[in-house]
Amino acid sequence: MRAVTKIVAVRTYVATLALILVCGFLPRPAGAELRIDITRGRIEPMPIALSQLSGLQPQESQIGQDMTGVISADLERSGLFRPIDPRAFIQTPAALRSQPPRFADWRAINAQALVHGNVELQRDGRLRVEFRLWDVFGESQMEGRIYTAAPQTWRRVSHIIADAIYKRVTGEDGYFDTRVVYISESGPQQRRIKRLAIMDQDGANHRFLTDGRNLMLTPRFSPSLQEITYLAYVNNRPRVYLRNIDTGQEEVLGDFPGMTFAPRFSPDGNKVVMSLAEDGNSEIYTMDLRTRAVQRLTNHPAIDTSPSYSPDGKQIVFNSDRGGSQQLYVMDANGDNVRRITFAQGRYATPVWSPRGDLIAFTKITEGDFYIGVMRPDGKDERLLANGFVVESPTWAPNGRVIMFFRQGRSDSRGQGGNSRLYSIDLTGYNEREIITPVDASDPAWSPLIP
Repeated sequence: MRAVTKIVAVRTYVATLALILVCGFLPRPAGAELRIDITRGRIEPMPIALSQLSGLQPQESQIGQDMTGVISADLERSGLFRPIDPRAFIQTPAALRSQPPRFADWRAINAQALVHGNVELQRDGRLRVEFRLWDVFGESQMEGRIYTAAPQTWRRVSHIIADAIYKRVTGEDGYFDTRVVYISESGPQQRRIKRLAIMDQDGANHRFLTDGRNLMLTPRFSPSLQEITYLAYVNNRPRVYLRNIDTGQEEVLGDFPGMTFAPRFSPDGNKVVMSLAEDGNSEIYTMDLRTRAVQRLTNHPAIDTSPSYSPDGKQIVFNSDRGGSQQLYVMDANGDNVRRITFAQGRYATPVWSPRGDLIAFTKITEGDFYIGVMRPDGKDERLLANGFVVESPTWAPNGRVIMFFRQGRSDSRGQGGNSRLYSIDLTGYNEREIITPVDASDPAWSPLIP
C-alpha cells in the first residue's frame, strides 16, 4: 500500500481526503486575471511568493513548512514558476493568518502571485489545510480551498495544492499528484539486475516492487491507475504480468516467446496491444483482458512493433520497416487503413500517443545520435526535444505537456560508466530535469492523476 495514502479505494477516498471549494472570499475584478500561456515557446517563469503554511502548534508549523517545500519544488520544476526567496518577504505568515495580504509589500518584491494558508491538527486527529492563491497586481483572490486528510498524507495534499495552483494559472490540468513506475538497474553491465520500482513523480516515496530474482522490462500503466503490465523473464521464459500496484496481486496474461516489450493498454483499460514474433516475423495483436481473446491486426513480412493507442482508442501508432527503414505508421484500431507518417532521414521507434491526442512522442536515431521528439499524428511539425548517446522510452505526463525518458551515457574501454538516469522535459525543449533515483533507472511509465 502506498505510504502517503491509505486512501487508495475511490469510495473511501472522499471520506478520508475531503475537498471543499472555498468561494467568495473577495470579488475578482473583470480583466485582472493572471494567466501563463503555456502554448507559446520558451516561457519566462512567473515570480510567485509561497508564504509558509502556518500553524499555531510546533507540529502544525513543521507540517506547514514541509508542505510549502513540496509545493514550491513542484511549481519550480515545471519551469513555469519562480518561487521567490522567503527571506525577501515583508509580510509574515503569522500576519497573513489574521489580516489580508498587504499587496504593496508583495509588489515591492516583484511577486505576481501569492500563496498562503494554514495548517491545523483537529481534535479527531485529522489534518485541516487551507490555502489561498492571490493575483498580487490585480489584488484579487484566484483560488481558495480547504482539504481534510490523514496527517500522514501531507505530501500528497501538497501535490494536490500544487496541481490546483498550476491549473488556475495556466488553464491546464496539473501532473504533480502522480506516480512513476520504472526499471531499477544495478550490478555490472554484463549481469544487470533489473527490478520493478515505483515512486512519486518527484522521486519521493520510492519502493521496489520486485526482488531482482527475475529480469523485469518495460512496465506500462493502466488507465485505471491501479494496474500495470510488464514483461518478466522467469526461468528464461518471457511472461507478461498484470499487477495491482497497491495490493501486489499478480496474474499472468500469457507466455509470449516472441515478445520484447510489454503490451500497452487501450484507453478504456479493457484491451492491451502488443507485438509478437512468430517464425521471425513480428506482427501487432490485441488481447481482450476480459476474455483473453487475441486478435491479429497486421499481416506483413516486415517487422511491426511498439504499438500505442490514441487516447480515443480509434487509432494505433507503431513502427515498421515495411518501407525499407524503421518508420512510424498509423492504422485504425481494427488494423485497417495503414499509412506511413514519417519520411525524414533516420530511424524512428517507441512511439507513444499523447493523452491530449495532439502529438506523438518517439525515439529517433540518426547519424549515430539518439533523440526524443514529438510530431503531429499526421507526421507534420516534428520537433526534437532531447538528445544523447542513448535516449529512449518516452512516457507522457497525464496533462500531455511533459515527457519523461531515460538517458544512458557511454561506457569506457573497461566497461565502466554507461549509467542510466531518468529525465523529464517539457514541450518547449528547454526545461530538462533529472529525476533522482537510488540507482540506475530506465523504461519509465507515468501514471494518470491519482483518483
